[in-house]
Amino acid sequence: MSIVEPRIDDLMVQVGEDRYLLCAIASKRSSDINDLMCNQRSRAISMQAADDVAQKAGTKPLSLAMHEIATGVVSYDKENFE
Repeated sequence: MSIVEPRIDDLMVQVGEDRYLLCAIASKRSSDINDLMCNQRSRAISMQAADDVAQKAGTKPLSLAMHEIATGVVSYDKENFE
């Protein structure tokens, strides 16, 4: 995965063209992934199995988060997103 993948256009479609929301979701998800990778299973354990993250351990957490957003694996509840 490189800096050009996933494409920013694909990411923006997933968050209704709101770049600040994209940053907030990506930040929260990459924090969850980082917690899983560091065996700090706070709120991250409910988001994804540790085995799935361990298979992708060679990829940086933010890159994984962006890929998950682009593919629709990660979503958000607009009413309850903080």
